[in-house]
Amino acid sequence: MRAVPVRRILAYVAEHALLIALALVFLVPVVFVALTSFMGGHQTLTGALWPHPWQWSNYAKAFHTAPLLRWFGNSLLYAGASTVFMLISSVPMAYVLAKVRIRFAGAIFFVVIIAMLLPPQVTQVPIYVMWAQLRVVGTIWPLILPHLFGNAFSIFLLRQFFVSIPTEYIDAARMDGNGEWGILTRVMVPMAKPGIAAASIFMFFQCWNDYYGPLLYTSENPDRWPIAYGLASFHGSHTTDWGVIMAVTTLATLPVVLVFFFAQRTFVEGITLTGVKG
Repeated sequence: MRAVPVRRILAYVAEHALLIALALVFLVPVVFVALTSFMGGHQTLTGALWPHPWQWSNYAKAFHTAPLLRWFGNSLLYAGASTVFMLISSVPMAYVLAKVRIRFAGAIFFVVIIAMLLPPQVTQVPIYVMWAQLRVVGTIWPLILPHLFGNAFSIFLLRQFFVSIPTEYIDAARMDGNGEWGILTRVMVPMAKPGIAAASIFMFFQCWNDYYGPLLYTSENPDRWPIAYGLASFHGSHTTDWGVIMAVTTLATLPVVLVFFFAQRTFVEGITLTGVKG
């Protein structure tokens, strides 16, 4: 009787061996960082894999040696406002490209794809000059405001999701007297919640982990550093205290892990359903 569960376990492991191996590849560094965050300074450089004793004070020291709350607040403002601005600008644009018959819709969508593939460094110099002339360099607004004018990847992702929604729903809404705005807000947005959630999570993660943008615009003002840039600066100034460094790193990644953990079902559903129809 005991051999049957063992066989099932072995069969399950054999069937999912590749996925288990990939999961371990991603989990081992995370576990290593988390365990190192509980080690003392004398233990981090010895090659030990398990904290002994557990140094819980590393986390208290992290808050005392780094302005983590301010960094978290700046990152939350950056990621949250950028996500809201992206939705305000990208959802209507994606709907128009997917369901509204306009001239040159294909050409506009082609431009969106080009913008998505274009490296940001190509346009960085003129954009930086523009923000410098507006005297907002040193603040977090040059990182947030561009999303009010659309995000190429989000438009592409949402457009593909809108395309997968049957046109019959739109026709029925038009027969009920709804205009394009009413169709978007009353029909398309409720039906596209998984796709919108996926685009929002992508945008939130991108902004939360952004280092290049804050390096350009906020590096001269420590009060406006988000967590990604603050973490890099903290690593440079505390190169010998690895326990505290790993504690700060763990705290910086924790919000991202929590967001994905609670939204993973909607996120996976949005990614799975996007692009069902071309």
